[in-house]
Amino acid sequence: MSEITKLLQAAGGGDREAADRAYALLYADLRRLAHSRLRREGAYTLLDTTALVHESYLRLHGAAEPGFAGRDQFLAYAARVMRSVVVDLVRARQAERRGGGADHVTLSTTLADSHSGHATGADEVLQVHEALEALQAQDARLASVVEMRYFGGLSEREIAQAMGVTERTVQRDWQKARLFLAMAIG
Repeated sequence: MSEITKLLQAAGGGDREAADRAYALLYADLRRLAHSRLRREGAYTLLDTTALVHESYLRLHGAAEPGFAGRDQFLAYAARVMRSVVVDLVRARQAERRGGGADHVTLSTTLADSHSGHATGADEVLQVHEALEALQAQDARLASVVEMRYFGGLSEREIAQAMGVTERTVQRDWQKARLFLAMAIG
């Protein structure tokens, strides 16, 4: 059993010092996940890689930590948390952009029109999130494959190890999930 696995299991048992050491050892991997996430949707969050890692750390550290069987399982969970952080920030930004509860006033200016393309991308982030939630309700394993591969940047081999299935199963799940998401998003 690797040192990281031992630390993650101890962290699952409530050992905060073990959790801190595990995060320190996995920091480079967490930054890689965050960079992968922001490469796709970072323009809509105003976050940089370090900020996403730290925001995710706060959520991971603040919640009751489940026990993890190893590094890959932890990184899959971290990818899910990072997706949640990005979606929450996009929602907050859209609410703010739409007035955050203030009275609606229509503006017809060049500046307002120039932001329309930006909103489309943010809407797309939320649309993908909603489609992924629908996939989660229908088939949790397919949703996990998408989170780990697309959002987490894990390889098919790493996903297979984390999920305890074969690489071929991961490939089939990825194909099914892509088809489902393409139909859901339109």
